[in-house]
Amino acid sequence: MAIEIPRELLPVDGRFGCGPSKVRPAQIEALASVGASLLGTSHRKTPVKNLVASVRERLSTLFGLPEGYEIILGNGGSTAFWDAAAFGLIERRSQNLVFGEFGGKFAKAAAAPWLEAPDVRHAEPGSLAAAEVVEGVDVYAWPHNETSTGVAAPVQRIAADGALTVVDATSAAGGIDVDIAQADVYYFAPQKNLGSDGGLWFAAVSPAAVERIERIAASDRYIPEFLSLNNALTNSRLSQTLNTPAITTLHLLDSQLDWILGNGGLEWAARRTAVSSGLLYDWAEATSVTTPFVSEPAHRSPVVATIDFDGVDAAAIATALRANGIVDTEPYRKLGRNQLRIATFVSIDPDDVRQLIRSIDFVLEHLG
Repeated sequence: MAIEIPRELLPVDGRFGCGPSKVRPAQIEALASVGASLLGTSHRKTPVKNLVASVRERLSTLFGLPEGYEIILGNGGSTAFWDAAAFGLIERRSQNLVFGEFGGKFAKAAAAPWLEAPDVRHAEPGSLAAAEVVEGVDVYAWPHNETSTGVAAPVQRIAADGALTVVDATSAAGGIDVDIAQADVYYFAPQKNLGSDGGLWFAAVSPAAVERIERIAASDRYIPEFLSLNNALTNSRLSQTLNTPAITTLHLLDSQLDWILGNGGLEWAARRTAVSSGLLYDWAEATSVTTPFVSEPAHRSPVVATIDFDGVDAAAIATALRANGIVDTEPYRKLGRNQLRIATFVSIDPDDVRQLIRSIDFVLEHLG
């Protein structure tokens, strides 16, 4: 028998997915108001170039870029960036911390035949791997936040001469506070906290990273044009991309950045996500059949909450929620745990998280 959750317990917006995230209605309205002047027009002309310039400027403001740092962007998402890094950022060997899906994918890309085998440091799902200085490693890489497991890692520069600290921020950027000076490359696709769509990657890069990119590009290493970080650097400075960019992605991102900055910037966004995730973790610790999957509180993500269930079928809960318009609370498919995975990205209203908890409690009471 289907469980019907009372309307008064439902969130206003039932999108809690950790893949493509909730896009605020105001962003869609803003896109619709200018779509005819942007969509279907040349990315080499003023309207789109001005949009690229606005995104780069607002990202620079959001992260408070240190002197000499700059924002670059390129076609493709994080997957394209991992391959681009293997071609144009890792000089000889990387150390890759793997405590979830994204860290593992970068480690695979770093195992390219023209590089030395990466030093891969694994941690069990739900825990955090640690970096260690190793002679010959010139890139230390890990995710700021693992979307698959709900583990968050510190962003702190590795003190190794000549090495770059490279941090994947796909699910962290715009929702977790960060000192960009602690990384040489802080890169991300914008479809999580930044409330946008796919097709582009962005990176805040240090002067040392720029020097590395330009030096490798000037070497005899073969680098495909599409995966050239030097091409991305050159085109970004011209407010464009190598190929036609995802203009909808750019506009949604620009709107989201305007909203975040207008509310107080990254500090405001980080407080908001911490409130939302804190509600879920406190609830999970207080409820008899639930526990936070990440046992160490300091490692729990403020933007992706993973909650284990004991003696109750989490899949049945997710199915009941979906039937009532609360979607995408299922766990990461490859993790194989009896849990819910709930995004608390900055676009998600903390009051909707409160309503989500009430809805889950109702389902728990009425499951057969």
